[in-house]
Amino acid sequence: MRGRVLASVTGGLATLCAADGALAAGHDSPIGKELSLLWVIPFAVMLLAIAVLPLATEKWWHPNRNKLIVSAILGLPVIGLFLYMDHHAVLHTGEEYISFIILLGALFVISGGIVVQTDLRATPLVNTGFLALGSVLASFMGTTGAAMLLIRPLLETNSQRTKTIHTVIFFTFLVANIGGCLTPLGDPPLFMGYLKGIPFEWTFGLIPEWGAVVGVLLVIYFVIDTLMYTREPLAALEADKLEIKPTRIVGAWLNVPLLAGVVLSVAFLNENYLPFKAFPLRESALIALALVSWFGTRREYRQLNKFTFYPIVEVAVLFAGIFATMIPAILILNARGAELGVDSPASFFWATGSLSSFLDNTPTYVVFFALAQSLPIADGGVDVAGTGVELSLLRAISLGAVFMGAMTYIGNAPNFMVKSIAEERKLKMPSFFGYMLWSIAILIPVFIGVTFLFL
Repeated sequence: MRGRVLASVTGGLATLCAADGALAAGHDSPIGKELSLLWVIPFAVMLLAIAVLPLATEKWWHPNRNKLIVSAILGLPVIGLFLYMDHHAVLHTGEEYISFIILLGALFVISGGIVVQTDLRATPLVNTGFLALGSVLASFMGTTGAAMLLIRPLLETNSQRTKTIHTVIFFTFLVANIGGCLTPLGDPPLFMGYLKGIPFEWTFGLIPEWGAVVGVLLVIYFVIDTLMYTREPLAALEADKLEIKPTRIVGAWLNVPLLAGVVLSVAFLNENYLPFKAFPLRESALIALALVSWFGTRREYRQLNKFTFYPIVEVAVLFAGIFATMIPAILILNARGAELGVDSPASFFWATGSLSSFLDNTPTYVVFFALAQSLPIADGGVDVAGTGVELSLLRAISLGAVFMGAMTYIGNAPNFMVKSIAEERKLKMPSFFGYMLWSIAILIPVFIGVTFLFL
């Protein structure tokens, strides 16, 4: 199995370096058999730019204008070619991109109107409770929404303690990634699967895997935090006892029902319940909910959250380039994906997860979803909702993309946001590779257990 996984990752890297979110995975086109692998280069360069430029030229990369320039340079030639060769692929990709960004934007705006202010005693039990709550919320308000809602009160609660880095790292593991695997709202990869025909409720079937991984990580965290707590200076523990503020939540009376409205819109405004195509009715509903939040929430609440549109604009411009450059990669995978040698649940889990660690998990999910569609349904296998993806493979792809997005800072969008907010609070977060030492030591043994128990 290891040999097949390694071969699939290395031999297909140019093709699998594919991307973020979108597209014509279900679009049946003979062009994929004729396309040169050279057409995957813009996609690979787009992903490398996202990984390397923030480290190499941080000041130049920071303005969203420059990110848009990179997306346009790499994406427009691909769009131009396919408008001529296969305009249906471009239209399909555009529709999925719009749906994707509108959902993220609605969750971002609505969750940004809820303020949680608190400073509890930072005991191991309280901290574990924060992580457990975030792991549940992540599936229903998105990993980005849950992470942005809880990271500041968690840091405030731990502000008197001297050893808190491990708490932020486990928060990234659980709230910014693994907790979001139970609904299409939880993590962008699962929403892309929903757009491709996977039923909204299908992901509830991942509760056993979610419960096992979340439970194990919470136990590990509790043990580590208990050990760290015993090593805290007495002065820090005394300050933590004295500086307690009651929990104050504002903005929830309006925005929590709006979040419920997002859930209901995604769950029911689709072709399973409507006699017509859901797009753009579903997207219109999401925009309306976001507008109600924006105009109905007091401005000072968003100021308390330090709310700006920079993060969602950043996602929009980068994903525009990813969606565009991914078109040929998806068509090639649909036509020739079976040649890559990834054909078992375990190999799909590790191949999807390995690339999700470094290439962002949404594009990786889409690539392997397309690969799974290119494989025949095995005897006795179950085709999920007529999508052409076998049930065991879809489970493996979903778990790999969501779980292993936690392996690096660039595996999922909220990871860097959490790191940035922690550093604003003067915490010295681990370097890129320092964080990986934590993830390899903690997560890889857990994921090996997932392979043997569930795959």
